[in-house]
Amino acid sequence: MILKFLAVAVVLFIVYIIFFKKNREKNIVKKKDIKYEDEMLECPTCQTYISTKESILSNGKFYCSKDCLNKK
Repeated sequence: MILKFLAVAVVLFIVYIIFFKKNREKNIVKKKDIKYEDEMLECPTCQTYISTKESILSNGKFYCSKDCLNKK
């Protein structure tokens, strides 16, 4: 009786691993493919780090403020 229960438990465990482990691996791969759009870059004038979303782009360089842009 106990052997039958253990055999069924082992079979169910193997089925669980076969069908559900693939889904977990796909989720892990998807999480690794996430790319972050925001980067921290250094202002060429004052050497402070700024977010690309908050920066001013001029001639391929990212500036932290209009003052730094005018000082170049």
